[in-house]
Amino acid sequence: MKSIRMAVAAAAAGASLFALTACSAPMEAGAAAVVGNERISAGDLKRNVKEYDAALAKSGLTTQSLGIPGSTAEVVLYQLANIEQAEQLVEKAKVNVTDAEVDQAINGATQQGGSFEQYMVSQGMAPSNGRRFMRISVGLQKLLAQYGGGTDQAAQQRGSERIQKEAATIPITYSPRYGVLNAQRSQTNPGLFADAGRFGKASTQGAAQQQG
Repeated sequence: MKSIRMAVAAAAAGASLFALTACSAPMEAGAAAVVGNERISAGDLKRNVKEYDAALAKSGLTTQSLGIPGSTAEVVLYQLANIEQAEQLVEKAKVNVTDAEVDQAINGATQQGGSFEQYMVSQGMAPSNGRRFMRISVGLQKLLAQYGGGTDQAAQQRGSERIQKEAATIPITYSPRYGVLNAQRSQTNPGLFADAGRFGKASTQGAAQQQG
């Protein structure tokens, strides 16, 4: 994705936390995804997509200008699952983030102009998730330094590798009705999820895969 950065990629110096192995598991009824032991319901997804679409229209931005591959529903589900995984990782490591640190991160996110709502739209997130998103981002920055033992490039690499290892213990399983993550996006199939025409429709396929 061009300007949209995943929560971890933004915090962990561009490192991808979410390159997990394939995962299949029974899917709870009414769930859009299950992250670790936490459930993202289809209703949660619907509410977030509605809010995101409204904020996108208000901002005057377009999915094309933001470099969003596929539908807004796809990117919102993907981001909801990613921040839930990252939040569990930060909580597991007992990283503390203060409200003042969240406020500082929000101020930093808007220094180049534009509202915080516009910033959240650019991240593929409904604005109501703003403080949660920034709290996780700050937590991941702290975790990166903690795991790496410093802030230089070598330390960041060590930290990123440790973060990816720990993230693998918190699998993400998407409902088969939303397809599978599209690990090999192309011009003919640019969406986040393969077979995006089925997005939101029932499917008889097995449980969805992770991005591998």
